[in-house]
Parts: sequence; C-alpha cells; structure tokens
Amino acid sequence: MSRPLPPKIDHILAVDDSPDNLFLVQTVLEEKGYQVSFAEDGRTALAAIEKSPPDLILLDVMMPGMDGYEVTRRVRQNQKRLGFIPILLITAHQQSSVVEGLDAGADDFIRKPLLDMDELLARVRSLLRLKHSIDEQQRLSQQREDFVSRLTHDLRTPLVAADRTLTLMLEEALGPITPEMQEIITAMVRSNKNLLQMVNTILEVYRHDAGSKTLTFSPVQLRDLVREVIQELMPLAEERSLTLQIAETSDAAVNLPPVWGDRLELRRVLINLIGNAIKFTDVGSVTVRIVLQAPKSGNQQSMICLTVEDTGSGIPLADQITLFERFRQGNHKRAGSGLGLYLSYRIVEAHQGVLEVKSEPGQGSCFTLCLPTQSVA
Repeated sequence: MSRPLPPKIDHILAVDDSPDNLFLVQTVLEEKGYQVSFAEDGRTALAAIEKSPPDLILLDVMMPGMDGYEVTRRVRQNQKRLGFIPILLITAHQQSSVVEGLDAGADDFIRKPLLDMDELLARVRSLLRLKHSIDEQQRLSQQREDFVSRLTHDLRTPLVAADRTLTLMLEEALGPITPEMQEIITAMVRSNKNLLQMVNTILEVYRHDAGSKTLTFSPVQLRDLVREVIQELMPLAEERSLTLQIAETSDAAVNLPPVWGDRLELRRVLINLIGNAIKFTDVGSVTVRIVLQAPKSGNQQSMICLTVEDTGSGIPLADQITLFERFRQGNHKRAGSGLGLYLSYRIVEAHQGVLEVKSEPGQGSCFTLCLPTQSVA
C-alpha cells in the first residue's frame, strides 16, 4: 500500500535591506512551518526568483538600488514564464505608495513597523490560498487541454483510415458494389469527413487557446487565395444551385498589396466564411468583394477588407452577439459544432485583423474580414 505524499511546504522569499526585519520575519514564519529564504536587495531577489520561484514574496518598498516597485514590475513582466507569485509589499509610506504598489502589480500590502504578527500571518495565509487556488485552476486547465489534444490525435487515426477504406470501396478497388451499396457508402464517406473536420477543428482551437499554435507569416495575395477557395467550393454551390462569385469592383485593375499572414490559416478562415455562406443559403447567391481600405489616420496601417455576403435566412441579433464565442451554435437547423467561427476569430485576432458580421433575419448576412497590409510582427 502506497503512502500519501507529505504536504508541500510553502516557500516564502523575504526581501529587505534591514537584517533585523529579516530576522523577525524568519522567526515568525518558520515557527508556523514555512520555508523562508532571504534577499537584501532587489537584484539579488530577482536572481533568486529566476533560480527557484517562491510561493510568496514579502517585499520591502524602500531599498537601495532597485526599489520594491521595480522588483514587482519585473516579476509581473515574467509572470507567463514564472507562473503567478503573490507579492505582499511592506511599506512605511501612506496611501500614495499603496496605489503605486498595486498599480505595479502587488497583491496586498502591510505597514511598517511590523508590530502585529497576527496580521502579517493572516495576509500571508490569504495570499497563499490565492496562489494555491490559481495553481489548481491552471493545473486542471492544462489537464483538460492535454486530454483534448490526445483525444483528437487518437481520433484522427481511425477516421483517416476509415476515409481511405471507404474511398477504395467507392472506387470498387475491393470488388464491385451495387448502386444501393454505393449510396450507403457515399453517405458514410460524407459523415466520416464531417467528423474528421470537426476533430481537426477542435485540435486547432485548443492549439490556439493553449498558445502552442505557431504561425508562419509571409506576404499573401488575398485575391488569389479567394479565387482558389471559390474554385474548391464551387461544386458545393452548384449542388445547391447557388451563384458563387467574386464581385469585381473598380479595384480590379489595381494591384492590391498583399496582406501579412499565415497562408494556410487564412485559407482556413476563408473556407469557413464562404463555406458557411453556402451552407446557410437555400436560394440566391454568395458574393465575395475585396477592397483596399486607406488608413483613417497617419499612424494606422492600410487594410485589405473582404466581405462575404449571402442571400440566406440571416442571423437574429441575439445570436450575433455570441456568434464568435466557443461552442455557440445558433438556432439554425444546419448549425454545426459552434467552433468554426470561434477558430476563425482567433486566427484573425492573431493577425491583428478584424472579423465582424452584419445581418437581419430574412435578408441574408454579410461577414467582413479586414487584415493589415504590413508586418504584424
């Protein structure tokens, strides 16, 4: 029978240029079972934090060389790498110093001289509870993301294998099939492809949310990319007897500058926007327009704006408000997983672009995508 792990001892870093203050803090905290280490100035403290991030920092404001405010700012600048470390400022000043400390990123403060040890211990316990709560939330979030990532990877393998097998069956590579079998296999291929697309979308969403998605930026001619996507989706539009076209404007003769982006990711956005317009339009057309939008002020970039306008059923205002949120499906009978537009929004956001929608029930919808023409790096 395995023994339970001993409880973790919280590590507290005390930073003060006064040896007497450090000795007092050490005596009080170690008596309560905390592990305490020390630093006598800001630079030494930052080096110690880099080497072994503590669970809590007790930080004196007034120190020679680098004061507590600057130490706080530098710790917060590196929070993504270090994790959340609560900071308790120790100050002898009045309200103004408290405001500056909280603005720098401190979580709480206590006044000098440290006469009330019960108050010090209460603030330490409170901040450590906050630290443990945030760490637990991050741990659970990471577990969830790892689980979804592994699950989607594991699901893709049999789905890809099934797709290849079904395709071989349709091509009669495994033997002749009857018209009835062909109809059934065709439906299975379609369902399998939809499921595979959903799995791929979920995987991409969690890559973006986890910050593990790497984008490769280069100049992209958006008009050429649109034509490529329209050519790919044209059979779907023809199957529904819809007109799918690029509306050439006065800009047609102008050599539009490229946008700065990841071509594969932008292609994913265009397929989603144009594909959705076809999917939710029963009669009429889907029209794509591309224009160059001049900067509104001297310090702004030029934008290439693309609109995808359809003659479909439109989107109620209540659904428009949450349309780009994760797992928001809308009330349409052909609504999907609720991830496509969320993923598109995340991709456009990563390109420092804008994605918006305007729609009225019964009058179709218009999605507008605007991307900068210069580097966003």
